[in-house]
Amino acid sequence: MGGDFMPDRIRLDGRVAVVTGAAGVIGSATAKRLAERGARIVAVDRQEQDLGAAIRDLPASAEALAISADVTAEDEVKKYVRTAIDRFGKIDVFYNNAGVEGDIAPLTDYSLESFRRVLDVNVVGVFLGLKHVLPVMLARNKGSIINTASIAGLIGAPDIAVYSASKHAVIGLTRSAAIECGKASVRVNCVCPGMIDSRMLSSIIEGRNPSNAPIPNEKIVERIPARRLGRASEVASIVAFLASDEASYVSGSAYTVDGGRTAG
Repeated sequence: MGGDFMPDRIRLDGRVAVVTGAAGVIGSATAKRLAERGARIVAVDRQEQDLGAAIRDLPASAEALAISADVTAEDEVKKYVRTAIDRFGKIDVFYNNAGVEGDIAPLTDYSLESFRRVLDVNVVGVFLGLKHVLPVMLARNKGSIINTASIAGLIGAPDIAVYSASKHAVIGLTRSAAIECGKASVRVNCVCPGMIDSRMLSSIIEGRNPSNAPIPNEKIVERIPARRLGRASEVASIVAFLASDEASYVSGSAYTVDGGRTAG
């Protein structure tokens, strides 16, 4: 390797990372990436069975702890924070990621119950995570929080207006929290994934195409300059960067991971 060898500086050795929505495609890919970087992992999800599968392949060094919790219930949020502290004594990284797409329908057909459910998970869940993890980080004067927003938090889109509204709210929470925490060296950022190959994207595509005729891949990606869907691992790489000291002067940002979709 000689003089060409560059050390991997995005290391998280000895750090404790809490990941919510850890059983999902992006959550599990990110838990894996953070563990590969040296972090110990606290994986949180409502889907207990899927959670076990998500942490099974993590390296032994991750000392992975799985916690079944509903991010919309404040007592359960307090519980996963307390359990992480009891086990590891601190939280260095918080990937505040749990989210749902909700119904895929025009606003005029959207039920109030479904509207409230999406806001409950995507906004209240993120808020509660911030509310209970921030004091842990502020007490130690350090930490990195990464919320999952979406490019739907930056632009409008048909049939997912409620999801879009919820992700706009996540970006607002991110920016405001970053300002509140700036002096304490606690950084708060968010990632805005575009069209990532995942169950959620499949659900949105199917919801917009009730005829059930398969949509050719070229049609789906024609508005993406990269001409392909993103991979969950590509979102995970940005989260790992934001979690690390390499991003020490990055706070209040919304990182798009969208193959250029929102650039035009």
